[in-house]
Amino acid sequence: MQVYCVGGAVRDELLGLPVRDRDWVVVGATPETLKAQGFQPVGRDFPVFLHPDTREEYALARTERKSGRGYRGFVVQFSPDVTLEDDLKRRDLTINAMARDADGTLIDPWNGLRDLRERVLRHVSEAFGEDPVRILRIARFAARFHDFTIAPETRALMRDMVAQGEADHLVAERVWQELSRGLMETHPSRMIAVLRECGALERIAPELEEVWHEGMAGTLDAAAAAGASLPVRFAVLLHGVAAADDPKRPGHRRDPGERADAIAERLRAPTDCRDVARLVAAELPVLEIADTLDVEGLVRVVERMDGLRRAQRMERVLEACGIVHRNPALARVRLAADAMRAIDAGAIARAGPPKTIRERLHQARVRAVEDALLRAGEPGPSPATTAGSSTSAGSTSDGRTG
Repeated sequence: MQVYCVGGAVRDELLGLPVRDRDWVVVGATPETLKAQGFQPVGRDFPVFLHPDTREEYALARTERKSGRGYRGFVVQFSPDVTLEDDLKRRDLTINAMARDADGTLIDPWNGLRDLRERVLRHVSEAFGEDPVRILRIARFAARFHDFTIAPETRALMRDMVAQGEADHLVAERVWQELSRGLMETHPSRMIAVLRECGALERIAPELEEVWHEGMAGTLDAAAAAGASLPVRFAVLLHGVAAADDPKRPGHRRDPGERADAIAERLRAPTDCRDVARLVAAELPVLEIADTLDVEGLVRVVERMDGLRRAQRMERVLEACGIVHRNPALARVRLAADAMRAIDAGAIARAGPPKTIRERLHQARVRAVEDALLRAGEPGPSPATTAGSSTSAGSTSDGRTG
């Protein structure tokens, strides 16, 4: 039995990058051999085991034979006769198809080291074309290794895969897995660019394909440069999509929040990403003019975002809007939320009839925000607001001063 370190750990070590996880391939063994040594089986589709001490993954060397559409359409074969070279040949890119033996010797049958030095992403073999998830993976690697180019033959193969319908069989959960990882790379716009170039973006997120432009790319990369969280980056990605007209119904504009929510649901985005994307799409038109909002408008926007109970989510919404529009006036929204949060809601609820709690609480919030703005040096409230009207004089329904 021989054990080799393979894949990303070897690649990152050669690039001088931190190695976070190590994967291992075992040649000349059976599942029973590893179980007898205390390894714990965890693989569902092929034999993968956790080391009894390090908990790192050890997989038996294997080959794959295409048997159907999509990434599940494979028959996996493993036996002690499968060689390391056989196993490496089935991998996606040459830079991921290198190994080191127990002595540290580099094993590189597919010239991955050459492609690392030349900064090229190149597929190992035609087997790449059998798995549509690899289109997503190479787009993600392009976002991570932004100074690498994609080999012309690999670009051509990706386009052929899309044209032959392979991308139509991508499972939403796998799309989100790769998309979310790509969004967290240093240049996520490159992932979108690669998917557009090969035609896959139209199959995965046609709404994004229809409206994508260089300005959106720059904003997405700005979110990455700011170290934004995944929910913020996802909201930045979708903000322009949600606000666009429906190309199939000229002049018809669907509610931006609903449109962002529908896209997020189809992509199987988790709840935190979905909520922030929906709120950014819905509230961006108001938040981008936060400097014109009167007291009523500030209170209403915080209430719509449920910013008192969901402070972290509201902050993510404001962060995303700030990246999109770089609006320093968003500090007014934060100030308003802080003032509203300081109110003793329980005391207000006990001070009057239950049916008036909502209105009395709202008016208390308005007065608290008025006071906070005065302390911050802003002009005093209008007479209508002081009198407790539900909308300030001379304001729109969003609280913009007219």
